[in-house]
Amino acid sequence: MQKLPKNPSLYEINTRVWLRQFDEGKHRASLKDIPDSYWAALKNKGMHIIWLMGVWKINADALHENDLSEDLIKGYTEALPDWTEADVIGSPYAIDEYIVAEDLGGPKALAAVRKQLARFNLRLMLDFVPNHFSRASGLLSSQSAVFIQAGDENTRSDDYNAELFFTDPETTKEFAHGRDPFFSPWWDTVQVNYAALEARKYMTDVLKSISSQCDGVRCDMAMLVMNDIFKQTWQPQVAMQMPETEFWVDAINEVKAGHADFIFMAEAYWDKEWALQQQGFDYTYDKRLTDRLEEGDVQAVQGHLHANYDFQLRSVRFLENHDEPRAVASFGKKASLAAAVLISTLPGMHFYYDGQFEGKTIRLPVQLGREQVEAIDLEILEFYEKLLSIVNDPVIQSGDWALLTPVSAWQGNGSFQNMLAWQWVNEKITKVIVINFSSEISQSRIFLPILFEGKDVEITDNLTGIKYSRRVYNIKENGLYIELKPYQSHIFSC
Repeated sequence: MQKLPKNPSLYEINTRVWLRQFDEGKHRASLKDIPDSYWAALKNKGMHIIWLMGVWKINADALHENDLSEDLIKGYTEALPDWTEADVIGSPYAIDEYIVAEDLGGPKALAAVRKQLARFNLRLMLDFVPNHFSRASGLLSSQSAVFIQAGDENTRSDDYNAELFFTDPETTKEFAHGRDPFFSPWWDTVQVNYAALEARKYMTDVLKSISSQCDGVRCDMAMLVMNDIFKQTWQPQVAMQMPETEFWVDAINEVKAGHADFIFMAEAYWDKEWALQQQGFDYTYDKRLTDRLEEGDVQAVQGHLHANYDFQLRSVRFLENHDEPRAVASFGKKASLAAAVLISTLPGMHFYYDGQFEGKTIRLPVQLGREQVEAIDLEILEFYEKLLSIVNDPVIQSGDWALLTPVSAWQGNGSFQNMLAWQWVNEKITKVIVINFSSEISQSRIFLPILFEGKDVEITDNLTGIKYSRRVYNIKENGLYIELKPYQSHIFSC
């Protein structure tokens, strides 16, 4: 398989819902039923990695007990007004065990789709959920030492919170629910104990098994199992002594010893991105960029892009995914397209979610197995087709990037602060990206570190096909003049 470009593109698919489009009558499609034409289309759009989200076995016996809470029902109704209990198929993040679900075709179907993807030079990414399993998993009986258990009455701390624990009916033992310290526990899960060497070995073995079935993993809430965060989360409830080494350092090294090119991508928050990269992750979520774009804070985005270049190359740029609102709903249509230009032309991994190119507006809760049918927004679809054809270019995928600084077009005009700009250079080709990320017409000048020859230069906007003729001396002396309507962008070839 060909080496990944410096700035690869990833496409996430909600597998259990997406697969239904390939059903034929009473025949339920499995992963081996996907036509080549589907993957060929994604390859032509410039994708390099396909993340099949939610392929692992979940425990059907635990569904209705945990997936019909008041908050979840509200989300179901907003996303799918005609939902029924039959549509509630359970969270793919409450895993029973790391075996491909039989209704998706089982391990053989996964192996078949991986071979199919490889024919198009597409890599397969799957989930790894390090923090927890389903509370109904059979592992509570067979591997109880892997999970946090409540101490007896004499060893519980003053901060012990009984609501964080549940009694497993099979073992009669009291286990902890999986949790994020800033929110209520995930009631459908059981917490892995990263203070225990047995748990670390078991989870490392799980990772090694996964690495034989795909080309990379997206690690859910990766920062939760870092030593300092895990200890802060659980020591008030359970006495523990953390191992001296970090789980991720040890586990990633073991996996990569057998699969050197295996990709580790971390869902990461709380400013732990750099630390996780240092622990071995190839890529980490850049949620802070998404948040700043949603806030419309152009200057904060500008500051964000001054980060270390190596850090940026390992950042995952996205507008939406299964956890986030749809981009059109979150940003509005025009702003979402400007934001798409931005995340698609920055260094790092470019991350898209199934339905994003078609302009879907409804975020589907992961517990549902059916989605509301939405009309394709042809304007958004055509825009993405044009944008992706531009991004799928060696200049942007593997060139050298530099941030540019818009300046005032004339004294007293502060609208330049609404603009963001950078360039990509590969051999003698230069692409300059300029984005007006605001709701007002804006002007700026941009000084380009390009050695133009002759008296005049022709600059083509790849997004519109419009050609501009400019005096070279004027660009050198005063900068390239830019005027953009609200949320419009230029991608110039110079």
